[in-house]
Amino acid sequence: MTIHKEGYTSLAITILFIFVLNALIQFYMPTAHTLKWIVYIFSGALFLIILQFFRSPFFDIETAENTILCPADGKVVVIEETEETEFLKDKRIQLSVFMSPVNVHVNRNPIAGVVSYFKYHKGKYLVAWHPKSSTENERTTIAIENSKGVTVLFRQIAGALARRIVWYVKEGDIVDQGQQFGFIKFGSRVDVFLPLGTKILVNIGDVVKGGRTVLAELVDPEPVKAAKKPAAVTEAPAAPVEPAVLVEEAPTMNSITPAPSLVVDHPEAVESASAEEDAVEKTTKKKTSTPKAKKADDAAEEADSE
Repeated sequence: MTIHKEGYTSLAITILFIFVLNALIQFYMPTAHTLKWIVYIFSGALFLIILQFFRSPFFDIETAENTILCPADGKVVVIEETEETEFLKDKRIQLSVFMSPVNVHVNRNPIAGVVSYFKYHKGKYLVAWHPKSSTENERTTIAIENSKGVTVLFRQIAGALARRIVWYVKEGDIVDQGQQFGFIKFGSRVDVFLPLGTKILVNIGDVVKGGRTVLAELVDPEPVKAAKKPAAVTEAPAAPVEPAVLVEEAPTMNSITPAPSLVVDHPEAVESASAEEDAVEKTTKKKTSTPKAKKADDAAEEADSE
């Protein structure tokens, strides 16, 4: 158990105030013994309250990617479905933890991941359990996205006594689950906005401990991502279809225009075929012309004999 660094100034001011008050009573009213005892009791109680408020206990933190750790000590006051309009802009399960002045006011990251959003808002100082304190009070809004792409948003909200909110993170930081992300002085509230379907493990009125109580379990989004992979596998074989169209065109071109290889590769066969045709024609002519020639010769011989 140690004193948180945010309490050093407050403790110094408290000790100075107690010293001055007791010195004045001792100097101006040395015989007012009853008043002295009242002042002594008041001084001791004030010192213990401030001391316990800024205490920072040591403990082991059990981390898990699918669990939501409680961000602060206190009591669960809200569990409801609501609309987150600042960053996520969708429906969420809101879980709110109210911190009284006697609680440890260290705030811890509910999940591990990257700080995807951070913003500080100036505002009012309504009592922390007021329904509008989540949107109208002074507050910070922080969103962390884990390695599975799940985003959890949470807010530090100032109350009627809590007039100072302290934070240690900024957008783009990589944070660990259970690590301190801030501190709120003197009573306040922390809201956590979880995805729909998250399994809530606490009830309204439960007393919870920051960094130790598991508020909920996230739904694993892996099956949703895996379902998209088969679609890409079935589309891959469609690529080789185009060459099949080109193969069909080749025989069509050859059927219209004879391949030049038929002429170039066998010139002798073509020439021999032409020669044979010419020989056949000459033979035919001889056969048809021989009878006529004989008749002409016979006629000539008859004329000579006469």
